[in-house]
Amino acid sequence: MAKHLLVTGGAGFIGANFIHHVLAAEPEVRITNLDALTYAGSLENLRDLPDPARHDFVHGSITDRDLVLSLLRERDITHIVHFAAESHVDRSILGPAPFIDTNIVGTFVLLESARTVWFNEKRLDPAGVRFHHVSTDEVFGTLAPDDPAFEESTPYSPRSPYSASKASSDHLVRAYEHTYGLPVTISNCTNNYGPYQFPEKLIPLITLNAMSGKPLPVYGDGRQIRDWLYVGDHCEAIWEIVQRGTPGETYCIGGNNQPTNIEIVQTICALLDEFLPDSPNTPHSGLIRHVTDRPGHDRRYAMNISKIQRELGWEPRHELAGGLRATVRWYLDHPEWVEAIRQQQNYQQWVESNYSSREGVK
Repeated sequence: MAKHLLVTGGAGFIGANFIHHVLAAEPEVRITNLDALTYAGSLENLRDLPDPARHDFVHGSITDRDLVLSLLRERDITHIVHFAAESHVDRSILGPAPFIDTNIVGTFVLLESARTVWFNEKRLDPAGVRFHHVSTDEVFGTLAPDDPAFEESTPYSPRSPYSASKASSDHLVRAYEHTYGLPVTISNCTNNYGPYQFPEKLIPLITLNAMSGKPLPVYGDGRQIRDWLYVGDHCEAIWEIVQRGTPGETYCIGGNNQPTNIEIVQTICALLDEFLPDSPNTPHSGLIRHVTDRPGHDRRYAMNISKIQRELGWEPRHELAGGLRATVRWYLDHPEWVEAIRQQQNYQQWVESNYSSREGVK
């Protein structure tokens, strides 16, 4: 029987890229896309879908138990791929309540609804269903310069309201597998970048600010280290896990690179100098401003991806230089998407609230 996926958060950055990937790669798969269309979700991300007849968008929240139950009861959904989450550390510091509601309560609603409908009502064979939970490397905390990379057995040590909420949801997912036998898999990924990313995150924020001649805010000394993962590679990894991952297992996904944030910013500036040689803002590196660091900012992340390489044969296909070039080029080639996002009132308010008071911005 062909798979019918319930994708949560499918109008967001990674979720939308995942839907594009699956519809293009799997002609028999159907997708129900449940998204609340909060600030980071946009129907603009779902334009030009491959075979859109196999995609059905439902506007709603994962915390709406009646809605989730009705979708599972009325549709032959066999797989849930759970992206929906509040995901920005700075926003969690300014206001943690939505992170608790969406990331913890919303995950609980999905798990309990799946257990109720799949097992208690439809009595489906556990071998034919799957709940995949998409999580983050931030649940593991931070690494010292010489610490080994995170791996599946790394103890949890979340250090922000965001990472604490994701850690809680990870534990809930594992509890439903252990207690109720719900077939689950979890993936913990590193920092994603690529098309359709809401410009609160580093790479699109720097790219769009530089294109407009605005200051490029860099937290602290800019020497924080992240493992950058191209979103298309991430989506391929998730689809491999959904299809072939072992129930009850966790898989770490990363891009196998750890540049500093300031190196990322300088690379973007150099790319824009190349792509926009006549810009009045060239050299774009002149727009860099070091600003007050984020409270409790984790210093270094790195991911050991040997398990998914060994068990599922997945490898990231994009090295960082090529991935960044493709990403910056995408933003330049999609001015209608950029303008639609810039016109969102909540985006403008967010930029003002997070950066205007930080020393060094002005």
